[in-house]
Amino acid sequence: MRPDSIASDAHRTRTQTNTRSVTDADALLRAMFEAAIAAAMPASCVPPHLPEYPPVGRLVVIGAGKASAAMARAAEAHYGRPLEGLVVTRYGHAVDCAGVEIVEAAHPVPDSAGQRAAERMLALAAGLGKDDTVLCMISGGGSALLTLPAEGLSLEEMQAINRDLLRSGASIDEMNCLRRHLSAIKGGRLAAACAPARVVNLLISDVPGDAPINIASGPSVADPTTCSDALAIAERYGLDLPQRAQELLRSGAGETLKPGAPELRRVETHLVAAPQASLEAAARIADKAGIAAHILSDSIEGEAQDAAKALGAIARQVAQRQQPFAKPCILVSGGETTVTLRGEGRGGRNVEFLLSLACVLDGTDGIYAIAGDTDGVDGREEIAGAMIRPDTLARGSALGMNARDFLDRNDAHTFFERLGDQVVTGPTLTNVNDFRAILIA
Repeated sequence: MRPDSIASDAHRTRTQTNTRSVTDADALLRAMFEAAIAAAMPASCVPPHLPEYPPVGRLVVIGAGKASAAMARAAEAHYGRPLEGLVVTRYGHAVDCAGVEIVEAAHPVPDSAGQRAAERMLALAAGLGKDDTVLCMISGGGSALLTLPAEGLSLEEMQAINRDLLRSGASIDEMNCLRRHLSAIKGGRLAAACAPARVVNLLISDVPGDAPINIASGPSVADPTTCSDALAIAERYGLDLPQRAQELLRSGAGETLKPGAPELRRVETHLVAAPQASLEAAARIADKAGIAAHILSDSIEGEAQDAAKALGAIARQVAQRQQPFAKPCILVSGGETTVTLRGEGRGGRNVEFLLSLACVLDGTDGIYAIAGDTDGVDGREEIAGAMIRPDTLARGSALGMNARDFLDRNDAHTFFERLGDQVVTGPTLTNVNDFRAILIA
């Protein structure tokens, strides 16, 4: 055989091997992401926590969040009959229910449809008695979807506050603290309106730490934070609050329901799905493939780019030193990072993390990653996230794209769209926050 033929065959073999490695890595990471989502589907996680049927009085469903409609459907399927009630979910996330009314509203900036739904929900709660039972189904996204400004504040003012919060870099805990102290329905107020009825909270957590008060800003649970805390957050991030909002916080008139409040005496709370369980489900997929999965944390917060620098440094240490883990392995994490907006691009915290991670890794051989929001929506795009490979930056450069330029203008969705590396799921009808997996082959 001629030497050039041998060289050509060798090149072809390497190319086929590399292509197979990329395909295998992509398939494994995608399967892990899908397992994380499946572990939090309402059809399986809601029924074990439902009370016995029938109650002495009425059984009423209320709720808000990206998963709330699917949660209501799960309850109807479990009981085998239509239920009465009202839930509000994000546009495009509605499902058919036999009796529960499903309303769609805007996220992440609230709109009038969410406000009307909140008003109707409070009116429904006001007609309940001590023999009635309320199934309060709350999931991520409810902060924007269930919006009812405190007395004297307008919807337009709350929309502006939400936009400022989203651009500020504030953590989800900080955002929700301010939101509930400027609300007429959050911070336990919805549950208080249901009194003296029994309230059974069914929560799907999308927040680091799984604190019920931070899931949809806690409309049906007691709140230990104060107006002073909320005011400090506004000052910390230089938010230009309307005069009425400042008055509510400075005077204490915006105070929420506190632990021990008599109105919340008959409230019980169940966490039906959370990020940790989803990470564990994803890790089992890796284990079945013969690759060790290491869950680093289910509650990573902070700037997306900073998280990428930290996790990227760990990944390189594994690749180059086999510390603190031997390769091959997968680093798994969850939580909710933030993005301080500097540009006007099409961004989201997961793709911002990934593009920053690609820059940190700078083509390090054998490292692949996926990051996505388990609700199927990263930022304002109907795109869950994306994937990176060792050649991500090189392929971008070949298309005339400089990754750091795209990061500077928060335009990571455009970058991955042009590469064809986006992860699109459509509305998943659940939400347990962000999922990240880094494979070191």
